[in-house]
Amino acid sequence: MSHRKAIYCMALAAVFFSTSGLLIKVISVAHLPLLGVRGAFAALTIALFMARPFLSSPRDSSAASPPRQSRPRLNFRMSFPLLGGAVSLVGAQAFFIIAVRETTAANAIFLQYTAPVFVAFFGIHYLREPVEKMDWIALSAVCAGLLCFYGDGLTTGDAFGNLFALLAGLTFAWFLLFMRKQKDTSTIETVLFGNILASLLGLPFLFGAAPTLVDWAGMLFLGVFQIGLPSILIALAIKELNAVEAVLIQTLEPILNPVWVLLFIGEMPTLLALLGGATVIGAVMFRSILSIRSQRVTPASQPTT
Repeated sequence: MSHRKAIYCMALAAVFFSTSGLLIKVISVAHLPLLGVRGAFAALTIALFMARPFLSSPRDSSAASPPRQSRPRLNFRMSFPLLGGAVSLVGAQAFFIIAVRETTAANAIFLQYTAPVFVAFFGIHYLREPVEKMDWIALSAVCAGLLCFYGDGLTTGDAFGNLFALLAGLTFAWFLLFMRKQKDTSTIETVLFGNILASLLGLPFLFGAAPTLVDWAGMLFLGVFQIGLPSILIALAIKELNAVEAVLIQTLEPILNPVWVLLFIGEMPTLLALLGGATVIGAVMFRSILSIRSQRVTPASQPTT
């Protein structure tokens, strides 16, 4: 995958992730059953993606046809980054669900996106990936934009929900860091394992929950489109993007969340929110364009032999 395609995949993952805020509020199922059912659907989606070479094997068995590929095997060679990434993914999902329901949507989303700061700080030490001057400028612009975007809805109360929103940001940051640590190996097993853990944690609490048909439809959508597909996209893209670049692109998610609210509920953002959203989008686009240009210049600048 090229660097440009990796940026597109990470941006598309942010679009899918952004559907959570609206649906989590609508679904009446409690925290843990929601986590479990969503994780089960997501794990199934990822497993089907991993099985695609086997499912699409050629029908023609003649000698002229190419040899049939062997069935793909899971690469569950347990390692600290794999286990850490899976546990961090479960934590980010669980903490965000609790935060959305225990505090305001603005608090939950804004505090979750302290993640870029955590990625920048811990990435320097854990990944040995230096944070460039342009990254710090983009991070500052994103923070300012998010503050403008969600400033009107932020509250000082709901300490319990705010704490879980911060934990969601911290665990999401470490999810990306652990995924990036595996850039030279397979990363898809991490997101599969993480969603299996989420389903094992939450499914036992489904008994007695009595979800409605609307709840089931919402959880199916969340599992496939809000967790499953973006998890696959991140697993593919993180090999080509450093951790800071990846998390900066993910800050498009909190800006897109109110877009769904506008489309389905008709709630119009304020002028200050629109300014903040434009700032975030501009910072992410500017940093991504610079990154693409640097990828073009670097190979050309290398001396030929």
